[in-house]
Amino acid sequence: MLVSLKWLSQYVDISSLEAAELAEKITRAGIEVDSVIDRSQGMTNVVVGHVVSKEKHPEADKLNVCQVDVGEETTQIICGAENIAAGQKVIVARPGAVLPGDFKIKKAKLRGEESNGMICSLQELAIEAKLVPKEYAEGIYVFPEDVQVGERVEPLLNLNDAVLEFDLTPNRGDALSMLGVAYETAAILDQPIHLPDETVETIEESVEKHIRIEVEDPDLNPYYGAFIIKDVDVKP
Repeated sequence: MLVSLKWLSQYVDISSLEAAELAEKITRAGIEVDSVIDRSQGMTNVVVGHVVSKEKHPEADKLNVCQVDVGEETTQIICGAENIAAGQKVIVARPGAVLPGDFKIKKAKLRGEESNGMICSLQELAIEAKLVPKEYAEGIYVFPEDVQVGERVEPLLNLNDAVLEFDLTPNRGDALSMLGVAYETAAILDQPIHLPDETVETIEESVEKHIRIEVEDPDLNPYYGAFIIKDVDVKP
């Protein structure tokens, strides 16, 4: 079981504890925590940049010379991604930044042109390929327009989180859900639990054209209840 602490904190106040401290308390209470996963993996100095302009590198056909506003200044970065374009808001690792894998970003010269940082793909931030939107699988990631230039990218990509990996025994099926983990954590910390709001708005409409339910044994199953949810727009 993988437990996001950001998600858990919606139900229990764990703000006074570091991830490792909470892991130790849960382990001592009976559920072994195998590992604590820092989703940012020590990443630093990675911000939102705005690509002000893009021009072909004079000495390399596959490279572009980009002027990028990173909030404090506009700086030059060389980028080889095919989908880079002026006007985009992108992930910028500034000089001095550390990316997952302890990869340090420095100022450099690429074919004679100065590059002050790196414009990143999601994979370079150690985000699994299966989680990367298809349109960005082969290039850099582009943020929506409403993000602020210069802000840190970890909160925008949900990387400002820690994940506890539980090694559950068969008798702890209760901890196979986030609410089950929340009850356990609340008991360990002697904290109240805040359950999610389950209020839903319903409309009276016939479901016959959508679905058909047949209860074969009303004595064993006297009631079957379900909701139909429609007109949902699935987005990242």
